[in-house]
Amino acid sequence: MSRPFLAAFLFLISSPLAVAEGKNATLLHEVQQDVSAARIEADITRLAGFGTRHTLSDTQSETRGIGAARRWIKSEFEAISRACGGCLEVIYVSDFVEGEPRIPDRTEVVNVIAIQRGALDPDRIVMMSGDIDSRVSDPLDGTSDSPGANDNASGMAGVLEAARVLSNRKFAGTIVYAGLSGEEQGLFGGKILAKYAGEQGWRIKAVLNNDMIGNIEGVDGVIDNSTARVFSEGVRAVETPEEARIRRFTGGEVDSASRNLARYIDQLADKFVPNLDVMMVYRLDRFSRGGHHRPFNEAGMPGVRIMETHENYMRQHQDLRSENGVAYGDVLSGVNFDYARKLTSLNVIALAAMASAPPFPAGVEIEGAVQPSTTLKWRKPSGRAARNLAGYRIHWRLTDAPQWTNSIDVGDVSEFTLENIVIDNYFFGVSSVATDGAESPVVFPGPAGAFGE
Repeated sequence: MSRPFLAAFLFLISSPLAVAEGKNATLLHEVQQDVSAARIEADITRLAGFGTRHTLSDTQSETRGIGAARRWIKSEFEAISRACGGCLEVIYVSDFVEGEPRIPDRTEVVNVIAIQRGALDPDRIVMMSGDIDSRVSDPLDGTSDSPGANDNASGMAGVLEAARVLSNRKFAGTIVYAGLSGEEQGLFGGKILAKYAGEQGWRIKAVLNNDMIGNIEGVDGVIDNSTARVFSEGVRAVETPEEARIRRFTGGEVDSASRNLARYIDQLADKFVPNLDVMMVYRLDRFSRGGHHRPFNEAGMPGVRIMETHENYMRQHQDLRSENGVAYGDVLSGVNFDYARKLTSLNVIALAAMASAPPFPAGVEIEGAVQPSTTLKWRKPSGRAARNLAGYRIHWRLTDAPQWTNSIDVGDVSEFTLENIVIDNYFFGVSSVATDGAESPVVFPGPAGAFGE
């Protein structure tokens, strides 16, 4: 081991930040174990029981259609809130859409949102989302049965279960639990909520979009309940030409906030979710396809898609039927509820870890060209939001390494120099660490990696 790496190792194992990690780790183990497959199964069954949840389906019936489904979701959030003494603010966020290929007539697209306000930094938000709506083969068919058991009752049930588990705890930052509509018709629910978030001044640091988290039998013949995919954009959708010029000379093509959010989730899975390996996919979404994290990315908010590894296309967007001995359609028999529990628990620990963390590092800068050392600088927060801040951790990795491999705790400072570590050979980043050991995702220097203010 080289001298600078040995020094970093000795600093790390003796630092106060490393010693503090046990408390947050205990919390993450506890919330991961609190997730219930039985409750998720009950919720998926109830959602599939509405017959269809198509965006253009009935909104007046109490038993069928998207109107009944969203009112039931709202009632579940309200029941969860009553159980925690009113800790959730439950609202509808909606707008009207018309003149679109899949929404030709004026239609209200309604999202159901539950907000668990943070105690120290309430405008700093991490969000978990699932989709309310479903569809069959014809995207304009709002009357045929469309149970949507996996796509996407599984993701919506995961959101409800996350709210049940985490509402029993208090966090520094705010957690938003979102049921989004209009996904199958053009990602309209996400567009509406992203616009609303901007108008409300929400500082969204992470969107965990869950779309199909219950299928383990792939169309490729593979049965797999031990992996999950996390999709993330590399270069930010909102990058300006000047920011692109900076990135060209300093790096960051694989270090957007969304990409480092994916790395963060991957590392949490390794530590806290038994028998689950995350496949980080370096792509915004599946090839030429889309999901409800995209509208947030397009508004400059970090977001990823969490989903099963092996899809079954015969169970997606299909009329319920049997042809040549093959059953088509998205029904309950195609959902593995324990697998949905596992992926829900991954969301739960990620939300809990980020909401427990101090403010994410902001204004991260780096310098060290033609020098034997590398210096990183960042802005320290102040006031109530920083009350749980213990200090910072600097990370670095080889430029072709998928994960952060080296780190050193540097204390409650706003600048640190890594002696004899040459800037040309590595990528670098900074995370913040709380007094209980909770850590933020790593923030890559410059606009390429910023999580926003």
